[in-house]
Amino acid sequence: MGTDRISPTPFGRISFNGRIPFNRSLKGSVALLALLAGMPLAAKADDAVVLPQLQVEDDLQTANGPIDGYVPRRSATGSKTDAAITEIPQSVSVVGRRQLDDLPGNKVDEVLGYTAGVKAGQFGTDSDTDWLMIRGFDAGQTGVFMNGLGLYQYGFGGYSIDPFLLERIDVLKGASSALYGGANVGGLINLVSKRPTGERLRHVETGINNWGNAFLGFDIGDALDADRSYRVTGKVSGGHWETDEAEDFRGVIAPSYTWEGDRTRVTLLGMYQDQDQTHTGGFWPYVGSVAPAAFGRIPRDFYYSEEDVDLYRRQQAMIGWEVEYDATDSVTLRQNFRYSRVHVRERGPYPYGWRVPGAPYEGGGTEPTAPGNELFRIGFEHETTVNSVTADNQAEWRVTTGAVDHKILGGIDYRYYMIDHVQKSGGGTPISVTNPVYGAPQGAAFTYLDQELSMHQLGAYLQDQMRIDGNWILTLTGRYDRVWTKSDDAYVSPWTPNAYNYKGEEGAFSGRVGLGYEFANGVTPYVSVATVFNPQIGADRLGTPFEPEKGLQYEAGVKYMPNGFDGLFTASVFELTKENAQVPDPVNTNYKIQRGEVRSRGVELEARTELGGGFSLLGQATFQDVEVTEDSNTALIGKTPVLVADTSASLWLDHAFQSAVLDGLSAGAGIRYLGESWANEANTLKVPDATVVDAAIRYRQAGWGVSVDVVNLLDKEYVSGCGSIYQCGYGPGRTATLTLSLDW
Repeated sequence: MGTDRISPTPFGRISFNGRIPFNRSLKGSVALLALLAGMPLAAKADDAVVLPQLQVEDDLQTANGPIDGYVPRRSATGSKTDAAITEIPQSVSVVGRRQLDDLPGNKVDEVLGYTAGVKAGQFGTDSDTDWLMIRGFDAGQTGVFMNGLGLYQYGFGGYSIDPFLLERIDVLKGASSALYGGANVGGLINLVSKRPTGERLRHVETGINNWGNAFLGFDIGDALDADRSYRVTGKVSGGHWETDEAEDFRGVIAPSYTWEGDRTRVTLLGMYQDQDQTHTGGFWPYVGSVAPAAFGRIPRDFYYSEEDVDLYRRQQAMIGWEVEYDATDSVTLRQNFRYSRVHVRERGPYPYGWRVPGAPYEGGGTEPTAPGNELFRIGFEHETTVNSVTADNQAEWRVTTGAVDHKILGGIDYRYYMIDHVQKSGGGTPISVTNPVYGAPQGAAFTYLDQELSMHQLGAYLQDQMRIDGNWILTLTGRYDRVWTKSDDAYVSPWTPNAYNYKGEEGAFSGRVGLGYEFANGVTPYVSVATVFNPQIGADRLGTPFEPEKGLQYEAGVKYMPNGFDGLFTASVFELTKENAQVPDPVNTNYKIQRGEVRSRGVELEARTELGGGFSLLGQATFQDVEVTEDSNTALIGKTPVLVADTSASLWLDHAFQSAVLDGLSAGAGIRYLGESWANEANTLKVPDATVVDAAIRYRQAGWGVSVDVVNLLDKEYVSGCGSIYQCGYGPGRTATLTLSLDW
């Protein structure tokens, strides 16, 4: 629907599109028409007054559609229905297309740096993986969804989605199992694809950054006739990265097609991506990155691999559909389906601590003792193929019983995930940090894993979103899941005789109860309780499959969407507990057992608003206390898990200049604060906090545009996180990107 946006009024949003829906009283509509037309309400009967037709709506947004500006109003991620964000009894953040365009960032984890409750890029620069944590829990494996369907990832069988393909990113914080079944304890990230709008779209952009990495992107769409429309989005990029010797070449194309009849809407979504690169970044020892060694620190751009053997190649394909059928005026049926496949090959040595001459394997040193300050390197390679099928069948019924308006959703969804992977290790040679010499022959690697692993999940859910007496909002959600896992390992080593050959079956109920009250001034306080169910792949040393992670979340908060201006302000407080967490087996630390429990408590504050005068603001602050409450090692009880920052905050201010002389010019600046975290489980080695500044400036006129955005403007050198004393990652250095664009 094409509309010219006008500022909100007490009557709702107004747009000129040639029709007036009867969703307001006649008196209010006439008064508003008169006000806009600048005429008195009284008029002579024979005076013919012609007024423009207006649309008066509470909201012009849809749950998966474009967002005008930085302020989202609707989302489907927190309820699987098109709902106002204020009606969802959990914290939800949405990054829209304008924010994706305006703020610096070229990967999913990079563009979430201004989102409450999310720690993104905890290992710094990594060209092939998005590192994400929500409320203190890793979201990379089970917390990434696309168009409401899970993108389950295990081992090295992960997906990579370029933000250029996305319309928006929705982040649902906390327990989400009642709707999605298996999902990350701390929350999930739903990537929403661009899709046909029925309008003409012609966009091309090209650019290059200061490292010499260039790109060309296009986004083309149009209506074929009154019922059919298409869109094709694609991007090609390649060149150098901050890491010495690192380079890449990748391309992606994503076609989509929509057909819309009287009661039926069908959208087809496809994607193919090819990625060829050498490795970037690195996992560095604590001493030499966070803490200086005798020689200083490992250079941020140090290349740890070998050009002659270094390989990373990923081919990724997806195809699916979204079908919606209005069976009656109050009943809607939907089916969302996707098949995806990814094939990854990777090879090259990687560092694991400092070389220790004379020690077994000469590796694993915490400080450099070898001549030349040599890093110990492990040779590694794998070939991984993943096939995945996901389907979600829904029925939505809207009905009123007395003073209660119901939105009842029932559904059955299914997931199939199969990974076939071979992994090899060994044969790496050391390399000096202070005087690196490349080209040494690497030894042969041996196979330690040759496995086919599958997981099936079947779930049924029922939800009732009730609006009682117009203001009370009660949400009841329940679900039951059954999960089957199976592993066949063609290579079973003497020290892992059972762990990789197993069958498992597990079932569980999940639920959510939420209650809110919507005041006339736009304030909606809410409370909710939800449970967690997150299936696990793997087995203990006896070959017994792991049980699903389980847990419970309590959350209370308030959401404020003002009537007089465009804004969304949210505050939430929560307590979230994860049970059945995996911890080292005290009998054999090469294995895991499920005796762990982790509790996360915190406060999240977020503001998104259009301030007027061309100013827009994004702000967030997150305070969390995450601690181990049960562990096989009692010394770790009360400690904070690695990588978890106790505090984070960010602020972005954007300004579009209003004067005629500067028409088309806009600029933005932001500051991000990342609090302290721990590098080891015992909490004796700390990763210091860091403050980073970003900036952007743009000029758009007559369809042409030019922009420069800069990540880490002041070139702050910092470590973004450590997974252990051997796994620390630098945050990205100053990266400036010049972009030229054309819309016609």
